[in-house]
Amino acid sequence: MRRYGPALLLVLTGAAILRISLFSALYLRYVQPALRPYLVVSGVVLVVLGLLAAVVRRKSYDDEDFAYDDDARARDEDGSGHGHDEHEHEDEDEHGYSHHGHGPRVAWLLTLPALALLLFPPPALGSYSAGREAAQRASEGVGTFPALPAGNPVDLSVAQFSSRAIYDSGRSLKGRTVRMTGFVTHGDGDTWYLTRLLVSCCAADATTSKVEIRGADPTPADTWMTVTGTWHPKGKLGTDAAWPPVLDATSARQVKQPADPYEKR
Repeated sequence: MRRYGPALLLVLTGAAILRISLFSALYLRYVQPALRPYLVVSGVVLVVLGLLAAVVRRKSYDDEDFAYDDDARARDEDGSGHGHDEHEHEDEDEHGYSHHGHGPRVAWLLTLPALALLLFPPPALGSYSAGREAAQRASEGVGTFPALPAGNPVDLSVAQFSSRAIYDSGRSLKGRTVRMTGFVTHGDGDTWYLTRLLVSCCAADATTSKVEIRGADPTPADTWMTVTGTWHPKGKLGTDAAWPPVLDATSARQVKQPADPYEKR
């Protein structure tokens, strides 16, 4: 099997990428939906390269074994042969290195990340990542925002609610009932937040937006909740005193994590 190590690693990596992008929506834990075609193409290319590498490797070994058999027969005929054992012993030295280009056996550990992604894809970022992120500020500063849609409750993302609560001089949230979905993070004491992570490209650039929830009992961290309530004004617009914004909850219910756990900028 050592001869097929590089090929196997390519196939495993490609299969793992295809599993999360072509055969499921798990890729949304890591990248934007628009990147799916690139992931699928990458996975297919890696699998094809792995299969081609296996074929080439097999052919090279068959040719090598054929050449060795001819050489061994020639040595046997003139009485100088040492048998097939010498050839086998030359395959590896005492350090585990192959003399035919396989590399050290420890290189097989490179298959572990590919197997982990194939069998146990890591979860989306959650409360731990959100807790390490500093407070984010909207780039537009204090100003007026477009009017909210008619009707109550109005569905907003956590980021949209935060921006309006902190920067909207028109106070468009006043008197409106809003509904948001996010996961739970905890603060001091019984304080808890409805939180979402925002991404521009992939999980590596994720930043945090959160809303303090009052009037509803806290639940375990990383629990996904849909919360309905009204804005609770605090602090001066555009200042640290206004962050994080507050929602007085009228209802809060646990929901499943959405297929795409990240909000988009």
